[in-house]
Amino acid sequence: GGGRPDMAQAGGPDGKLAFCDHGPHCVSSESLNPDRYIAPITYNGSREAAQAAMVKIISEMKGASIATSEPSYIHAEFTSSLMHYVDDLELVFPEEKTIQVRSSSRGGYYDYDANRNRVEAIRKAFAAIQP
Repeated sequence: GGGRPDMAQAGGPDGKLAFCDHGPHCVSSESLNPDRYIAPITYNGSREAAQAAMVKIISEMKGASIATSEPSYIHAEFTSSLMHYVDDLELVFPEEKTIQVRSSSRGGYYDYDANRNRVEAIRKAFAAIQP
């Protein structure tokens, strides 16, 4: 729990991500807005292995800290080194082989595609270690 109201925990019983409609600094694989939409991440092995791989990838990224890692849910925070802005990344594993993803800045309006680029970097790193 905790955090800002727009940073609701997504890993609740419905397994849905928080909404992503308050500005261009947010991307989500569940968004119906094409400007906010980003494709979910897919995987081949078990959900547990995929989640463990994601935790490893994210924890090695610059400025990252894993705030929550529960079965089928990860919430990570990324703090920028210069301005100490915080971005929230959420991953939900709703069914086998699919990871729904949301990344959003807590402050500011424009992020100059930082959240989208981060998700794509994670997707690429994750694909590289897939069997």
